[in-house]
Amino acid sequence: MVAALGFVTIGLFLALTLTRKVSVLLALVLVPVAAALVGGFGAELGDMAAKGVVKVAPVAVMITFAVLYFSLMIDTGLFDPVIRRVLAWAKGDPMRITVGTAVLTLLVALDGDGASTFLITVSALLPIYRRLGMRPLVLTGVVCLGAGVMNLVPWGGPTARAMAALKLDASDVFVPLLPAMAAGIAWVLAAAYFIGRRERARLLAEGARLPDPRTGVPASGPGTPKADELTAPSAPRDARFWFNLALTVVLVVALVAQAMPLEVLFALAFAVALVVNRPTWKQQQELLERHGANVVLVTTMIFAAGVFTGVLGGTGMITEMSKAIVSVVPDGTGGILPVVTAVTSMPLSLVFTPDAYYYGVMPVVAETSAGLGGDPAAIARAAILGQMTTGFPLSPLTASTFILMGMAKVELGAHQRFIFAWAFGTTLVMTVVALLTGAI
Repeated sequence: MVAALGFVTIGLFLALTLTRKVSVLLALVLVPVAAALVGGFGAELGDMAAKGVVKVAPVAVMITFAVLYFSLMIDTGLFDPVIRRVLAWAKGDPMRITVGTAVLTLLVALDGDGASTFLITVSALLPIYRRLGMRPLVLTGVVCLGAGVMNLVPWGGPTARAMAALKLDASDVFVPLLPAMAAGIAWVLAAAYFIGRRERARLLAEGARLPDPRTGVPASGPGTPKADELTAPSAPRDARFWFNLALTVVLVVALVAQAMPLEVLFALAFAVALVVNRPTWKQQQELLERHGANVVLVTTMIFAAGVFTGVLGGTGMITEMSKAIVSVVPDGTGGILPVVTAVTSMPLSLVFTPDAYYYGVMPVVAETSAGLGGDPAAIARAAILGQMTTGFPLSPLTASTFILMGMAKVELGAHQRFIFAWAFGTTLVMTVVALLTGAI
């Protein structure tokens, strides 16, 4: 009964958001609340929702200060040199810009943290897309692909959870997947190329006059971007610029090293940056007023997601759904369990949180595989080929997804429809290579 209620809840949520019947914010709150009432959990509803909100509170705090920090850095022109270099290479060609987006994302995502990846890449690249009239959906989609495949790194959340759940190390889980990961990166770059070509064709069909990609010289005529619109404004690199650059480098290093909780690091970095760049009270208020709307948009989504996951977890829906999925696995199919796990791992990112999947579903599947003569480590490797790796930037169950959506001002449903097939393709390509190399 509880498992069925959970599947209905997830299905209704996805149906409402993908068809745009209601906003994601309303669906995140009202759908699980209604399900809890129908299931007879009304008495515990407040406590479950509150626990979910408390659990995501550190993420919301981190994002609040992170958005403010990078917004301040954008205002001060810190990312202008990056923008100019990308533009110089791309020469105003949407295809090159899209491929450049993938390359930058793959590099930035080495830290294994989706939130910081989205904050940095969208902050740096969104102005380019706006200047050329490219759709923000292309930006979020390509960033999604790059961040997804790089989330396989051992210090990323999914792989770390898989190793902890089955008491394995990186040599058991990650190292055998290196060829598959390399194939996934190649797929992402190829996908970015084709998406970029399609975006270039769309702009030309709409009458846009793009610069010649061979020379960078803009075509003449109406709709042609001006030269100064294709280049970020060049501000003099004074002492504050170098201070901001040093502060950001220190911040990124501290984030990777996990020197402090992420929310504390961003709070401290923002406070220091604010004092240096906006020393007066009036300047500080202007900054908060200018970017406060972005903060509210993202954090409300995160707290709503906390209600969603809190209710589903507190009612036992997630646990019962896990058991129900495992119960339908027929006897004698142990040999194909890794393949089934790999192929289903990415879509299940839309249904299960990483904790629910890696600590709830995966151990049971691994135990089943072992009982049928399979290798539990193969199940772990299969799981990370998609579950909250290629799938996390599309999942409504991860807070960082709403950072990506909020910063680019893109609807979650539109983002999912645009990039789902490409992201699923990443998993399928890596699965094929993992099979060929014996990793699964």
